Amino acid sequence: MSPPDAPSSPPAIAADSPASAAGAAVAPLGAPLVALVGNPNVGKTTLFNALTGSFAKVSNYPGITVERRSGVHRAGGRALEILDVPGTYSLVARSAEEQLAIDSIVGLGGQPRPELVVLCVDATQLSRSLYLLLQCQELGARCMVALTMVEEAGASAPDPKKLSAILGCPVVATDARRGRGAEVLGQAMVDALQAPSAPVWRWTPSPSLQESMQKVRAKLPEGWPQNDGMALWALSSVDDEHELAHIPEALRREVSACKLDQALDDEPVLGRWRFLDDQVSRATVGQPDRSRTERIDRVLLHRGLGFAAFLGVMFVIFMSLFAWSEPAIGAVEAIFELAKDGARGVLGQGVFADFITDGVIAGVGAVLVFLPQILLLFLFLGFLEDCGYLARVAYLMDRIMRTMNLHGRAFVPMLSGFACAVPAVMATRTMERRRDRILTMMVVPLMTCSARLPVYTLVIAALIPASHTVQGLLMVGMYAFSVVTSLIAALVLSRVMRPLRAKRLPFFIELPPYRFPRMRGVLLMMWQRSSMFLREAGTVILVCSMALWALLYFPRHLPKSAPDYDAMIAVAPEAERPALENAKASALLLGSYGGRLGHAIEPAIEPLGFDWKIGVGLIGAFAAREVFVSTMGIVYSVGGEADETDTGLRQALRDERTAEGKPAYPPLVGLSLMIFFALACQCMSTLAVVKRETGGYRWPAFLFAYMTGLAWVVTFVVYQGGRLLGF
Repeated sequence: MSPPDAPSSPPAIAADSPASAAGAAVAPLGAPLVALVGNPNVGKTTLFNALTGSFAKVSNYPGITVERRSGVHRAGGRALEILDVPGTYSLVARSAEEQLAIDSIVGLGGQPRPELVVLCVDATQLSRSLYLLLQCQELGARCMVALTMVEEAGASAPDPKKLSAILGCPVVATDARRGRGAEVLGQAMVDALQAPSAPVWRWTPSPSLQESMQKVRAKLPEGWPQNDGMALWALSSVDDEHELAHIPEALRREVSACKLDQALDDEPVLGRWRFLDDQVSRATVGQPDRSRTERIDRVLLHRGLGFAAFLGVMFVIFMSLFAWSEPAIGAVEAIFELAKDGARGVLGQGVFADFITDGVIAGVGAVLVFLPQILLLFLFLGFLEDCGYLARVAYLMDRIMRTMNLHGRAFVPMLSGFACAVPAVMATRTMERRRDRILTMMVVPLMTCSARLPVYTLVIAALIPASHTVQGLLMVGMYAFSVVTSLIAALVLSRVMRPLRAKRLPFFIELPPYRFPRMRGVLLMMWQRSSMFLREAGTVILVCSMALWALLYFPRHLPKSAPDYDAMIAVAPEAERPALENAKASALLLGSYGGRLGHAIEPAIEPLGFDWKIGVGLIGAFAAREVFVSTMGIVYSVGGEADETDTGLRQALRDERTAEGKPAYPPLVGLSLMIFFALACQCMSTLAVVKRETGGYRWPAFLFAYMTGLAWVVTFVVYQGGRLLGF
């Protein structure tokens, strides 16, 4: 049968305002649940935003850090709860994240079962998008289709009526990017809720496959759909390497006993594609024009020109995170300095005033100082993903990253780690598999972040007596050292850590046509993810900041051997008072619990060339690495506002002597200190965001332990080896 003529123009799309269809984020009790399902990059989230307006509720799925987005759409006098299901190409699941799609569609793992599944289907990639629909119909879900990208498909866009007749479910054309079709789609969803729901098969299983499905169906647990579609899903998904949860042991054993050979395993895939190839062509004619995308890809996917273009794009992102965000970061810091000064002026002196200014206000500032970088990171990532370029980056970099068992998308977070590990860890969300995200999180903190730069600057200037050329080369060497170390760590961890040792899956990614990003959606995503960081990771950072303040503040009394600084300050000339106040602050710090802890850890760090004074600096640096500089400034009585350019602190470090009269910090100690900072996880903010992204304390605890252990061992080898060589 020859295909009928396609319409000469795209299907008519009703125009309406997204806001007119939006409701409150909390659905009324009893509102029908509608799941939006589709492949990545089909406009599903854009359609979700058009249906729900700005009132979407963003949270996480229980026990996992994948975002759960839900909202309310009102149509035909009814409120519908809309759930944006994470994008997937197929319901065959291996990882916990992939399982979210099947859980959301059939109501597993504590998820409510939707009364309607709306498949978002890309009109320019019709057959591939409809594969997911056939799987949903086999499971017995009540389905309808929302055609997206119809304007882009042009004359090749399918006829909704013809497509509806072929698929046996309603089909509605939309254009959410231009804010059209949401109201028509909403009314169609209300009408579709009245349609019957039963499994629909577009192909006929062979007797052998049918026999296996019947055996597995008998072992499906109570509460699961009791149909052949669910049995086929179990046969296709449950194996020895899956990460799926809540799979009963009896079902696992039965699936293992009915293990399909390659022919039976391919049978459902070939059956679905056979139906799509034979039937869907009747509703379309020709192929969409992708000549522009193909011309651009000749450059951006070229082995040479593509990498050059990629380096240019990454340079812009790197500069934005590392340099262009500095004015905003400086403004945040200045605001909190003013707030501290204002609070100090109102509260005066005392423990409570110190707690409010140096504990609470400084702690909140430690959280918000990351906001400019995080906002910029998600702005760039959202823009690049929406225009289609991020998929090309993953394709290009996978050739290199695969040699270290890393995912192609890992390069963007690792590069972002040069600015700050916090937004870099959050950028791992662009990877689909949990194993790939966690492996990347475990190595991102090894990249030389901007917080290490003040430490390197101080140590090189104070303890490396060489020419500016040698000092510059040493700084470059520290950056190169971090890159090599992170790649080696990824290779080792992926081979020795069982949870990270999963078989590397074939790299599969869609290269969507280039589109101009919908900035409203990009900005909305940027703010939602940034605000989630402030709510969840920010609270942990704030608590840790206040705890470290208390550790370095109490007990608030001078050692008995210390002079009476208050009396000395009272009678001293005005010019001498700052030095006495700094000396008093140093004595109080050394007598604090943090100072005592510095003495306590001295036996552990002495083999690295460090004394208890550096130990105090290391404890203070756990709040943020750059705090090491100001903490050492207090230790050496040159003021708490010391920075890496402070000549007094540099000279104090050079002049420090051992009991034998030798320099306490020779160049070898300086090199050892930089190696330690390069490898140790001296950053509570990083640990907080890893805890937030992994959903528990297991991985941040491992990250802290392995990085600290690695730092100690490598620093020990460098220092003791240097001594043996006579340095």
